[in-house]
Amino acid sequence: MASTEELKDFIVEAKSKAYVGGGTAQPPSRTGARDIGYQRDRWRYLDSYFGGTDFAGQETVWFGDDTCWVMNYFGHVVRPDLIDAERAGIVIKTALETMYREKRHFLGGMQYRHAYGTYIDNSRGDTEHFSGREVIFVDGEEAYELDYRGGLIVP
Repeated sequence: MASTEELKDFIVEAKSKAYVGGGTAQPPSRTGARDIGYQRDRWRYLDSYFGGTDFAGQETVWFGDDTCWVMNYFGHVVRPDLIDAERAGIVIKTALETMYREKRHFLGGMQYRHAYGTYIDNSRGDTEHFSGREVIFVDGEEAYELDYRGGLIVP
C-alpha cells in the first residue's frame, strides 16, 4: 500500500478528473448506477451514484487489486424554489474545482461564493477517517445539502 499522502494526492487528482472534470461515463457497475472512473498506474478510482436531484453514491479507490479507501454520500435539493439540480451542480463543480486546484485537498474548510449561491464544505477527521457536510445557501437560506463520510479500508 502506498502512503496516506500519496493516497490523498491521488484522490484529489481523480476527483478533479472524474465528476468535476467531466470525466467519461463508464458502464454501470450496478443496475441503475451512473459510474465515472479514473486510473493512473496502479491507482484506480470509481464514483458510482444513483439519482439526480436527490442522489446517493460511493467513491472507491484501489491500489492494485486492494480496496484502500471509500467515501459514501447522500445529497438533495432542500429548496427547489431557490435552486434546481442543474444550478446546484454548477456551484458544486466550480467550488470543488477551486478546492482541488488551490487547496490541494478534498475535505472541508471551503467556502465559495457563486452567482447561484454560496457553497460551504465543513468536515472533521482526515483521509483515514472523516465525515462532513456540504451546503449551498441562496439568499441566506439553505437550498442544498450533502452528507458524506469515509476513510481507509483496513482488512
